[in-house]
Amino acid sequence: MKTLPQSLLAKLQKRTDSNALRQLGTTSNRIDFSSNDYIGFSQSKVIFEQTHQYLLDTNYTQNGATGSRLISGNHEVYSTIEKEIANFHQSESALIFNSGYDANVGFFSSVPQKGDFILYDELCHASIRDGIQLSHAKAYKYDHNDFEDLERLILKFNTSNTPIYIATESVFSMDGDSPNLGQLAILSTKYNCYLVIDEAHALGVYGENGQGLVQYLGIENQVFARIMTFGKGLGCHGAAVLGSKDLQSYLVNFARSFIYTTGLNPHAVATIGIAYRNLEAQSENISRLRENILWFNQEKKMAGLQPLFVRSKSAIQCAIIPGNEKVKTIARQLQEKGFEVKAILSPTVPEGQERLRFCLHSYNTKEEITELLSLLSSFVF
Repeated sequence: MKTLPQSLLAKLQKRTDSNALRQLGTTSNRIDFSSNDYIGFSQSKVIFEQTHQYLLDTNYTQNGATGSRLISGNHEVYSTIEKEIANFHQSESALIFNSGYDANVGFFSSVPQKGDFILYDELCHASIRDGIQLSHAKAYKYDHNDFEDLERLILKFNTSNTPIYIATESVFSMDGDSPNLGQLAILSTKYNCYLVIDEAHALGVYGENGQGLVQYLGIENQVFARIMTFGKGLGCHGAAVLGSKDLQSYLVNFARSFIYTTGLNPHAVATIGIAYRNLEAQSENISRLRENILWFNQEKKMAGLQPLFVRSKSAIQCAIIPGNEKVKTIARQLQEKGFEVKAILSPTVPEGQERLRFCLHSYNTKEEITELLSLLSSFVF
């Protein structure tokens, strides 16, 4: 079999030399402080069984053709679930994509036009940045959560009626922190900008029934588009772009990651709908998650670990431990004690910002959290 070109082999060797080579792992029986299954929906037998029954009751299983949603893949269940999602999020419309990556790439590559401006937080997810790279708009990053820097850029480019899109996340995936979205909504309204918020790590976590941080703050009418990813809090495949009906129509016509891909099968779409219904039916999971977030923050303070951590009130808690080798060693020590914790290495994060990323869940116990942080303290200090 023909090997890789030398230039590619050299890139792999560079990763190996810096102790940053990514490799596929396997699932383990260790205590989960790693997955994004914040409220346990991916392992819910109730959701699995209800989805199966829903498909039987509605006969959606009779239409199982695959293909683009514009050809043969737009099963009837899509319209039903998209309406339910839109109602749940108090939005005019919802358009389902196959993943959060597809949704962000589809949106940012097609909506902002040549001559438009995109102003994005410097820590925005790779899917947003990849979509921006495919766009013909001009893009500039602003300092993380720094709205003075953002306003400076707005004033610089707000010289005509050219649209300005502001892109950020309600909860950042590598830090777990959040911008002041209320202040951001005021700023975007003041300058008539189009505010786009990725809610991947807020769905299922914020709001009485896990609606996300935008609705929790009551600013949904000031947001042009929300990207809701289901592979975190809902524990299933897919994502949706929320916005006006005109936006939905535009994406159907121009978002290439929507047009030129096979649509999700009826079972996957039905699972999304059942997961949404269980956000309300299993609201106690959300309450337990919030209790665990509070407990984790209290315990890390008691253990003297607070200076290591990025300030976060979300399910994502990150301890900065510079150096790929050092952070991998501590992660391995925690794994040997039975805790599934992942090290985030450079270049995924900037050099010197390597970290342990702890994901909290409704099914973690307070005793597990306390033991985990006690071990971390003994390994760090």
